[in-house]
Amino acid sequence: MNERQACTLFAIIDEYVQTAQPVASKIIVSKYDLGVSPATVRNDMAALEQAGYLRQPHTSSGRVPTERGYRLYLQQMRRPAGRNVCVQLRKAADRSVDQQGLMRELAKTLVQLSGETALMSLDSEWNKVTGVSNLFEKPDFDDVDMLRSLSRLVDKFEEVMKGIFDEIDQDVRVYLGTENPFGQQMATILVKYTLPNGATGVFGLTGPLRMNYKKNIQLLKEAKYLIEGKRYGKAE
Repeated sequence: MNERQACTLFAIIDEYVQTAQPVASKIIVSKYDLGVSPATVRNDMAALEQAGYLRQPHTSSGRVPTERGYRLYLQQMRRPAGRNVCVQLRKAADRSVDQQGLMRELAKTLVQLSGETALMSLDSEWNKVTGVSNLFEKPDFDDVDMLRSLSRLVDKFEEVMKGIFDEIDQDVRVYLGTENPFGQQMATILVKYTLPNGATGVFGLTGPLRMNYKKNIQLLKEAKYLIEGKRYGKAE
């Protein structure tokens, strides 16, 4: 894959994350300044599909990213320079008066900002999922089989979190597709945090493969920073 094809792939992923619709070459030409002709974009899309980075859901439609395409996107993704996306998280933390309140406020705000489902675990014993309704509203999960899978996700959430708790480290980890314990058509981003009293927990977001990884990774890094930095009175 050359640099031009990589730019085309990343533009397709960015567009698909926003629209949830297959991306046609004319969209890439009109919205993204790649400096190439429509014919070149079509040729690059065909090459990317042949290499397994894109797929074509229907013969007359545009392309959508594959799991392999998302993996390359994550490897090449630059960390966002600013922290503006996290302002509301900091405001949520300021509203909390104790550790439990902090967790509730951050989870609620993460759900609102990401549009995904928030996962929480403390010492692998206390587990909570918030914003499940977001999953059921995604166009990615609009068939009966996927809805059944999502229902099973809720049922097995606690079991899964206990199973992967120890393997999560202090840096953000992304579980994509086939490696994701919550479902092959999904992505899960998790990070472990340590409370002032030494207890450890996990915060995360789960949703479709078509998610805003840049934004969500930054949100979880900020949530970890806020959780570990907050100090409350001895009563807590």
